[in-house]
Amino acid sequence: MELEDHWWKGQLAADIYQALRYKELKLPTFKGQSPQLNLRRYFADLIAIVSNHFRLCPAARHLAVYLLDLFMDRYDVTVQQLHMVSLSCLLLASKFEEREDRVPKLETLNSLGCMSSMNLVLTKQALLHMELFLLESFQWNLYLPTAAHFIDYYLSIAVHEGDLHDGWPMTCLEKTKLYMAKYADYFLEVSLQDHVFLCFAPSLVAAACVSASRLILHLSPTWPPRLQCLTSYTWDNLVPCAEKLLIAHDSDVKEANKQKCQPQQPGQSVYRSSGQAATVAQYLHRPGMQYPQRATQPAVAPNHRAASYLGHTNSLHAPNAASLEPKSNIPNGAYQVGMHYACAPCFER
Repeated sequence: MELEDHWWKGQLAADIYQALRYKELKLPTFKGQSPQLNLRRYFADLIAIVSNHFRLCPAARHLAVYLLDLFMDRYDVTVQQLHMVSLSCLLLASKFEEREDRVPKLETLNSLGCMSSMNLVLTKQALLHMELFLLESFQWNLYLPTAAHFIDYYLSIAVHEGDLHDGWPMTCLEKTKLYMAKYADYFLEVSLQDHVFLCFAPSLVAAACVSASRLILHLSPTWPPRLQCLTSYTWDNLVPCAEKLLIAHDSDVKEANKQKCQPQQPGQSVYRSSGQAATVAQYLHRPGMQYPQRATQPAVAPNHRAASYLGHTNSLHAPNAASLEPKSNIPNGAYQVGMHYACAPCFER
């Protein structure tokens, strides 16, 4: 969307936020009826990998995946065509959300390792036809808010000097804000990986990302009045979505602990975790927890390393573009594209 940088800090922040909330009420309904729905995770990962390679903003990545979801929901698309559709969604989203000089170029896109591994070469004519087809499908409306459009507004007040960490007053406010932003980004990416999050409003997903981050960081109260007032969501509103985020978090921590126990191979990164994962039930049963104030110890020690907070989030990072691996059980051969696209493929409603 045509939003200025750091809009959440400007004088029009409240007006922009209300416009986004109004627009999300008019978002198309996602029915989850695509015959290729089991491949969604693979193509969402493909978009994430290419997006990370070009360092596109989160809003562009989230909009691209949302466009893909809507398109797959309306059309019966072959696996070969979905590669083209996914990359075209990313290009459209980047043209809408990014500066012109940051939009991926066709030559650079074709030179990526993941493109050669898929035996896929894009042509200018094919991309133009596909982009036009996508725009017509969405009635030329790409003003579609996602959770990424709300998260920074919520993060602006997500941590306050009056918050407590494990019952201790915070003395390292900026460091805690940094950890909060990293965790919120982690949960935001979790929300991209499963179409189940499309049943929640984007603003609610963003709020749930913040609340889940506060839970993981042991900040209290978990959902303070200032956040409830800003978002208009109560804790009860957030629990269904936050629970799904925390389940994914627990799964990542368990996977990270498994990786720690395995012998490290040369060149292989080791996932680091802050310790035993708490269960989702433990997190969700303490929404209003208030710790007694104790002023003798800082919330975050000055030498506290980020790894102890966030070491396990590495498990979510997309792999290198040159080593793209599908995340589904479909045989690898199903993803091969043995042709050059010379024109836009046809789709069946």
